[in-house]
Amino acid sequence: MSILESVELALKNIVSSKTRTLLTMLGIIIGVAAVIVIVGLGNGLEQYVTDSFSDMGTNTLTVSVMSRGSTRSLSVDDMYEIVEENSEYLDLCSPIAPMGGYVKIGSETISSTSVQGVSEDYFEISGDTVAKGRGLQYSDMASRSKVCVIGAYLDLACFGGNAVGETLRVGGQSLTVVGVLEQTDEDLEEGGADDCLYLPYSTASRISGEISSYTITMRDEDHIDESVAALENALYAVFASDDYYTVTSMAEMLDTMTSMINILVGVLAGIAAISLVVGGIGIMNIMLVSVTERTREIGIRKSLGAKERYIMEQFVIEAACTSALGGVIGILLGDVLSVVATQVVAQLMEETLTVAPTLGAVLMAFGISVGIGILFGYLPAKKAARLNPIDALHYD
Repeated sequence: MSILESVELALKNIVSSKTRTLLTMLGIIIGVAAVIVIVGLGNGLEQYVTDSFSDMGTNTLTVSVMSRGSTRSLSVDDMYEIVEENSEYLDLCSPIAPMGGYVKIGSETISSTSVQGVSEDYFEISGDTVAKGRGLQYSDMASRSKVCVIGAYLDLACFGGNAVGETLRVGGQSLTVVGVLEQTDEDLEEGGADDCLYLPYSTASRISGEISSYTITMRDEDHIDESVAALENALYAVFASDDYYTVTSMAEMLDTMTSMINILVGVLAGIAAISLVVGGIGIMNIMLVSVTERTREIGIRKSLGAKERYIMEQFVIEAACTSALGGVIGILLGDVLSVVATQVVAQLMEETLTVAPTLGAVLMAFGISVGIGILFGYLPAKKAARLNPIDALHYD
């Protein structure tokens, strides 16, 4: 009997017991669908995190200085000097002076706005574009000008789209709006990315106190380790200890986040794969029942000269076909659930996260399902092949 004939016979046996076959395949179907959805979710999360970090700039380094307790300190001029001395690795630098408190526009007080003191290079570092007016300039830093650049939300919500030239108050200081940033989010909302205000770091430090963090860009992302090492060595030379500063690379953070996502997805996929093992046990169980039910058939075939390997081949192929069919159904179900999950995540999180299983994951899930069918079908097939034809013919 050829393999094609064995496959044809296996399909006939599967079709003749539809309900039993469907129940047998249920574990395989659930396992394959679960693996596909989980891997797709992992791919979606990885892409979402990558896009988020790309928006922040993977070529940036964040330096946090905690000089409290140290006899030495680092001024803004010192940091600029460090960047200049290591210009082969480092490029732009912006001190960051976060400010608490409220923004007052006329009689209205706004508490949701993010307020930061930055340098004239910050918008180039962050990738923001000034849509109206001008950005911050070096002269603003040098003279501690009381000016600011605001986000599109404040411009539209508080000034009706005509904020340039108007004034507002931050930390008790009156600031003149000299520029408005281009809208970045699809929707303008309170507390969003466009609800922001930037003023010169020199002005902010006078209002809120000491500057303790810096954002620095690298000239080449392929030399992250060298850039970090150069910066850390320069800071160590200032403080004579590494307890008073931290240097964080956005690219390293992205790699760490991606690794954590991959580990989580691997664990969840492994748990889901247990269903495949359960499905395999179900296939082995039903194949053992099938061997018992078809004992006389096996006896007749062996008495007519069928070799053991042909009997074994028939039952292994039948188990593989059952498992493969379950795998196909599981793949189709997994694709449907992935589309549904994409819509559900978008509605619940209000974020675009595409649950997209890769072709590799689909092929792997299908291959595993077929492999499990062959593995768990081997024992019943071996039992069928070793039946004594005389005993099989007398079986009732």
